[in-house]
Amino acid sequence: MRSPDPDGSDAMGGPGRRIPGRSLATWAVSYGVGGLAFRAGARRGDLVARLESERELQLSPYDAYDEVRAAGPVCRGGVVWATASHEATTTILRSDDFVVGAGGAELPGPLRGLTGKLLDPWAASPVDPPSMLATNGTDHTRYRRLVSRAFTARAVSGLEDRIRDTADRLLDGLDDGGSVTDVVDRYAALLPVAVIADMLGVPDDMHGRLLDWGNAASVTLDPSLGWRDFRRAEDAMRKLHLWFAEHVRTLRAAPGDDLISRLAVLLDDEHLTDLELRATGLLVLGAGFETTVNLIGNAVAVLDEHPEQRAALREDPSLWANAVEEVLRHDSPVQMTLRVARRDTEVLGTEVPVHTPVITYLGGANRDPAVFDDPHTFDVRRPNAGSHVAFSSGAHFCLGAGLARREAEVGLRALYDRFPDLAVAGTPVRRDTRVLRGYERLPVALGRRVRVG
Repeated sequence: MRSPDPDGSDAMGGPGRRIPGRSLATWAVSYGVGGLAFRAGARRGDLVARLESERELQLSPYDAYDEVRAAGPVCRGGVVWATASHEATTTILRSDDFVVGAGGAELPGPLRGLTGKLLDPWAASPVDPPSMLATNGTDHTRYRRLVSRAFTARAVSGLEDRIRDTADRLLDGLDDGGSVTDVVDRYAALLPVAVIADMLGVPDDMHGRLLDWGNAASVTLDPSLGWRDFRRAEDAMRKLHLWFAEHVRTLRAAPGDDLISRLAVLLDDEHLTDLELRATGLLVLGAGFETTVNLIGNAVAVLDEHPEQRAALREDPSLWANAVEEVLRHDSPVQMTLRVARRDTEVLGTEVPVHTPVITYLGGANRDPAVFDDPHTFDVRRPNAGSHVAFSSGAHFCLGAGLARREAEVGLRALYDRFPDLAVAGTPVRRDTRVLRGYERLPVALGRRVRVG
């Protein structure tokens, strides 16, 4: 007989099993109610609701962000409030008066308590506790401290050879002679997943499946996820949890020098429960490639639109680091994050009542003319490009920011050194996600190949 699982999976019917009705109830509370409210608000002309529900604004949100910003430091929406002000965004993200809007914190009082009761620990998403994205205070500080050792500047510097070798290997495998290749599928996605998987002790033959499952699960970040998409995402999360549980058992039996091996054998006060370990590892895995794949894809697209900027990089390769910062600012891979007021507070003169959810539009803050001159212009020489908030700010600043920057700089420079005539060919397809902004497909003609080294 199977012993009870410490994460409570017996009460849920066992790992890998969906309980009839529970998934629908989870979706209804976490996404369905909000989706209905956003669609109703959009019909009434609520700008923030339109941004969260209309595909056209999802594809091209920047003019709408300007409207949100013009409404004041904090725009009072009918469903949620929002800001596209750089100053208001950084104020909110750094304030103890706000908590992360995840794990049901943004829901009306009667619904908040339901989320914890409905949560299946074998299908918990990145926005469910105990993920770092959904925790605050001492819990968040504890998880972050345990993981941060793998992302120090010294640790990232030590990965540079691995990044460069992986980039070279992937580029060696690309066809030349003018053939058309999906640069997302064949390069932008594979580079970061190889690096982060290595950090987590994941074997090479699992990279493809983890990438597929991670892509399917990433939509859980969106606030108005549809039922069918939720079902697919939940299935992917369940597969990830089951695989990761087995991965942890393997590493505990024969620990390596990877992050998960170190976390799996912690003792005493630092010990992580199995659920905490899965949530932490899966968040690091997903975050480790989601930002970078979108960053590289967005960079290829915007450099194709601005050949004069590519010429500047060709003439002065030392600009690549700043070019990455400008891509992060100009077309942020993560467009928004949610905070909830934990008490009555004030943001730049605007009173914000307790429990008010506020969307901080990172993509809008990064085009705030109060901080960036001519903010809609892409300029790899922009002197303050690094003043963006693409990696958030405050206690939840992205742990992997340094790694993402390095992967993008090395990966993009290697790509254009090898294929200097690379050009977008055909019709790019944006991802159908609101929080994450990137490309599902980005076909490019590689052109001539230049021998490097």
